[in-house]
Amino acid sequence: MKSAFLIEMHERGYVNQCTDLEKLDSIISKKSISAYIGFDCTASSLHVGSLLQIMILRLLQKHGHRPIVLLGGGTTLIGDPSGKDATRKILNEKEINKNIKGIKKVFEKLLDFKSKKTKPIFVDNFSWLGKLNYIDFLRKVGTQFTLNKMLTYDSVKLRLEREQSLSYMEFNYMILQAYDFFKLYEKQKCILQLGGSDQWGNIINGVELIRRILKKDAYGLTSPLITLSSGTKMGKTEKGAVWLNDKMFSYYDYWQFWRNTDDKDVVRFLNFFTDIGSKEIDELIKTEEINKLKIKLANETTRILHGNSKSIQAEKTAKDTFELGKINTNLPTTNISKDKVINGIKLLELLVDNKIMNSKSEVRRAILNNGIKVNGILVKNENKIINLPDFHEESMKISYGKKKHYLFKIT
Repeated sequence: MKSAFLIEMHERGYVNQCTDLEKLDSIISKKSISAYIGFDCTASSLHVGSLLQIMILRLLQKHGHRPIVLLGGGTTLIGDPSGKDATRKILNEKEINKNIKGIKKVFEKLLDFKSKKTKPIFVDNFSWLGKLNYIDFLRKVGTQFTLNKMLTYDSVKLRLEREQSLSYMEFNYMILQAYDFFKLYEKQKCILQLGGSDQWGNIINGVELIRRILKKDAYGLTSPLITLSSGTKMGKTEKGAVWLNDKMFSYYDYWQFWRNTDDKDVVRFLNFFTDIGSKEIDELIKTEEINKLKIKLANETTRILHGNSKSIQAEKTAKDTFELGKINTNLPTTNISKDKVINGIKLLELLVDNKIMNSKSEVRRAILNNGIKVNGILVKNENKIINLPDFHEESMKISYGKKKHYLFKIT
């Protein structure tokens, strides 16, 4: 293998399948290319489940290639059925456009916009899908797809086997995604589509569409879907999704998410989600014990997304909180009015209303299992009322388990 990009892709474990690895390697070892990944705009931020794909776009830039970020303003109106047991919630254009703005902010943090050669291009596929003439589209593109083949793809086959409904609208998704690749080849000379392994069928469709209509070669490359060593899906916590927007998930919680990585996943995640070279990671494994590696992982992932100062603050906050028992002002903080505190607030309601815990029954179970502390003191009474004496210098720390700590401040 000659291409520095593909060599590092393999070293980091980013490669699952490729339509023609030898030809692709030959091309990109000689010249810079454009490659794209598509992102549906179902929320106002991406979450950690999308981070591997963004790291691949960073790697693409590192090796002198241009990433294209395809924002699915058009396809989100339909919803990707891949890996889904039911139809996604249908969003309107206003909601989708709001989500696009939020998602762009994530890329502004994670990709390099300084280099003219590798500066990312943002494209919204609504710009062409929204203008399609249905009859013309069926004649030009629809004739390139057979029902026989479309019914073999997992996104369709699994839903039908489970006797779960699949709308005609969703069934068309794979054709529209193929058309995205076709349009990007036409408009941007984009020869490579990247994506998760669940997108393999959709990517193949795009490669074939370009070959049949344009008589040109294009390529697809997928990465593995990330699951934790426990078998659970990447990017979920008790509090919900691990969002990449700091207004939706604080930098401290983000640091903690990586710090709490299972021992079996640490080395894999250092390769997947940091810029540390594979050889350096191999050396770290030999010299550092597992908890030091977890801190390294947390520091590096937080630095990439939130910046170096936030990464340093998060580590210091964790050290102060866990090792020294201090009330650190960098903890996730909620302001609370003095009047409310004077009147008294039920601990159950405080934790649920501020989304620290999902329900009052969850709080009760945690108290029963000695899982809740106020200012380091174990809570035994589920009916505890929070009053002014619980605040020291107008601050109160509530701990849930050993690693989740929250600060409440009187305003």
